[in-house]
Amino acid sequence: MTITRKDFPENFVFGVATSSYQIEGATREDGRGPSIWDTFCREPGRILDGTNGDVACDHYHRWAEDLDLMKSLGADAYRFSIAWPRIQPEGRGAVNPRGLDFYDRLVDGMLERGLKPYATLYHWDLPQTLQDAGGWANRDTAHRFAEYARLVAERLGDRVTSYATLNEPWCSSILSYQIGEHAPGLRNRRLALAAAHHLLLGHGEAVSAMREVVGNAELGIVLNLQPTYPASDRAEDVAAAHHADGTFNRWFLDPLLKGEYPDDIWAAYGADVPEVRGGDLACVARPLDFMGVNYYSRGVNSANGSVRPADSAYTHMGWEVYPQGLTDLLVRLKEDYAVPPLFITENGAAYPDEPNGDRVHDPERVRYFESHLEAVARAAQHGVDVRGYFAWSLMDNFEWAWGYSRRFGLVYVDYASQRRVLKDSALWYQGLLTGQSEGVLLSATD
Repeated sequence: MTITRKDFPENFVFGVATSSYQIEGATREDGRGPSIWDTFCREPGRILDGTNGDVACDHYHRWAEDLDLMKSLGADAYRFSIAWPRIQPEGRGAVNPRGLDFYDRLVDGMLERGLKPYATLYHWDLPQTLQDAGGWANRDTAHRFAEYARLVAERLGDRVTSYATLNEPWCSSILSYQIGEHAPGLRNRRLALAAAHHLLLGHGEAVSAMREVVGNAELGIVLNLQPTYPASDRAEDVAAAHHADGTFNRWFLDPLLKGEYPDDIWAAYGADVPEVRGGDLACVARPLDFMGVNYYSRGVNSANGSVRPADSAYTHMGWEVYPQGLTDLLVRLKEDYAVPPLFITENGAAYPDEPNGDRVHDPERVRYFESHLEAVARAAQHGVDVRGYFAWSLMDNFEWAWGYSRRFGLVYVDYASQRRVLKDSALWYQGLLTGQSEGVLLSATD
């Protein structure tokens, strides 16, 4: 192992991450209401393997076992998400006490094991009743989200180290309302841009509501960001990369950190731009304690569209392995924005893992994690204030539109038996976190 904890700043947080719909299961238990993903999974052709999250990893019943797994890895923290339909089955109004009780137990279980709780309030499982009223394209959903955020903060309070309002608003707006790959599966750019604005507005209102409730907990947001590179130095390719950066990155970064939408992209969207009311952008740009960065790959763009470099390695998702992009992204954030402290809230790779007896050999994932952690360390050496890293994911799970056909986990899950098996990448990560690495790298590459 060439990288150690000493390569990172003092008090750097190492953790693992999951999300509620991908692991919890128990979709009809203890008063939980239906989410847009429950609906989406039952629409023919939406999910690659025709599956759903009804059981997933059964984390709702096996949470104590899963927390013990995290503890055994030497993790400092656990990034999890809270299912809005468990808290408010209708997305508004009456609170489901059994839903809050579950997260109460979960947070207490983390604290008992010395794990810092990092909560995400919205990881895409919108209550279906709110979608029936227009979902995130309806401005009212932003207000309902702030009410929900306050309810959670009132119950969990400062026991939670960190609250992120949203996970990847690009996915829950553009990918979901324009591209149609995620729930609710629409293909309408005007609705997508309205959803993006209302997500950001809901974030700002939620931050304001939670500030009144929690004192010491850190409040922020998580963005999926992708550095864009031109396929050549031709002017038209450079322009294409800048435009891609605008639609993917700056459309969310600029309102959050500058209080404005990027002029070039606003003009490009024409009549589809969202309605922005007085005070909206000031609300969106409320000061943050941190920003989470989810990084998986880069984009390479030409005037003819995105480019797939032929000489690169790719994951099972078809995403290019490009760790330098993470360094470039973090340095760019520092240089271009008055950015708050950063956390890598997701980073990982899917590969077609197969058990070999009681072992799961995944050397490509080991190399992925090591190279990307090295990229984070390089960014810190360049003066970027990066304070933590969460591996995606703790365990194999329901991978959205891909169903159970893609495995991102450090821990292998046999979905039929729910047996968990530490992959070699988990042993490698354990060695990094505990400093007891002897034999781990060998086991990860034999």
